[in-house]
Amino acid sequence: MTKVVNCRFREAGKVYRFRCDGLSLKIGDKVMVNTNLGEDMAHVIESPYVIPEGHEGDALIPVLRVATPQEIKIYEEKLVKEADAFVKCNEFIDELGLDMNLCDTVFAFDGKKVVFYFTADNRVDFRELVKLLAAAFRVRIELRQIGSRDEAKLVGGIGICGREMCCCTFLNHFAPVTLRMARDQGVALNPSKLNGACGRLMCCLQFEKEVYEDSLRRLPKAGKRVRTPLGVGIVSDVELVSEVISVKFTNEESTEIQKYKWEEIEKLNPDIGEKPCDKCPAKNQGNSGPVASRENDFVKKNNDQ
Repeated sequence: MTKVVNCRFREAGKVYRFRCDGLSLKIGDKVMVNTNLGEDMAHVIESPYVIPEGHEGDALIPVLRVATPQEIKIYEEKLVKEADAFVKCNEFIDELGLDMNLCDTVFAFDGKKVVFYFTADNRVDFRELVKLLAAAFRVRIELRQIGSRDEAKLVGGIGICGREMCCCTFLNHFAPVTLRMARDQGVALNPSKLNGACGRLMCCLQFEKEVYEDSLRRLPKAGKRVRTPLGVGIVSDVELVSEVISVKFTNEESTEIQKYKWEEIEKLNPDIGEKPCDKCPAKNQGNSGPVASRENDFVKKNNDQ
């Protein structure tokens, strides 16, 4: 049995798992661990727990020790140095007229290296910037270009839902997000509705992906003939989340629409569901028509921005 603990180095940063056998830790504790920049301080975000033998426990990096008051003081001083370095680097960028946006600055715990994170639309020649930074700080300098999603995670902000963005609160990795997810969820292909603060498709489209895929697989499609207590009708609309089916009945005199919970009529339609559906990639390969056209227009508009 191996005792492990989950930690973060920065607020809303990626979660790392460390072995902590023999240590009594709690949420909020500061611990010292080895990283690719040397020893660094991490923050405990979850109470330690035990994993069975034969799992990844033996391969995990161990927690070295609980941080001492002196190490906590060094860490606080490091934060001040990072803020100063951020301002100084921005001054050099303006002075050199470089087309880049500085996002964050991170000093190694021992102060021998500093990493500057930036975004840029095109390739940037920052050789002169490195020389100025090296002369100003007298430490090893490293510049890393990051994507727009990583920038949004570092900067933070409020999403269109009115809450703090997921990427800077609990989301610690970015899963692929595609236009197919938006289409499956019935979201209009409108950049102002689909794009987050980073300018990319919103990560929350991924959260309910499995729920919608399950509903699309089980429920009938619009235009499908289904059996109901009133007889056979044609599906006119499907509410995927609530699983309510609107069925249209047409006769010589009138047209009537009735709504049913799918569970009420599922047994009457055993031939529907659990089969490859219209959204399967193999069937949709080479799609054309109004939906594909809207998707192409959406992609083109995003690329033009």
